[in-house]
Amino acid sequence: MGAKAAEIDAAAAALAVLEGARAARTEPEASETAVLAALALAPDDLGIRMAAYKFYFYDARLAEALPHAAWTIVHAARVLGLPDDWRDVEPGSAAFDTLDPMPRLFLQSLLAWGWCKARTGDLTAGIAAMTRVATLDPHDRFGAARLAEVVRREGRDDEDD
Repeated sequence: MGAKAAEIDAAAAALAVLEGARAARTEPEASETAVLAALALAPDDLGIRMAAYKFYFYDARLAEALPHAAWTIVHAARVLGLPDDWRDVEPGSAAFDTLDPMPRLFLQSLLAWGWCKARTGDLTAGIAAMTRVATLDPHDRFGAARLAEVVRREGRDDEDD
């Protein structure tokens, strides 16, 4: 069996294991066990990483969601031929003005990472990531500029000033 076939088999096995995470709200320990087992089987599978991110995000465990969002940013960057470091990505270096899946994944993952960073206390990194998303996406479809501004104001409305 070739390396690619083994990778596909591992991803399929990981997805099967991940089915055990569907009970996240009623059995969080069993769900986390399934997420960790899926990650062990296929740590470089996009679907598994996104599932892990969502599990931790929706369980309000943002510090644990961060590495999965970071992995997804780098994965999307590599698929798009962009630098691994999102700070080095420039407007126009990918089709950020379209609804193409991979540029959208890059932007959404960076925004998610930024939100998690801000919510875990690293406001500087969080705002920088959100601002970069707003800079890269000329239509600001994900509301990154507004979200960065809310974080800058620490959640206060303009009228609160």
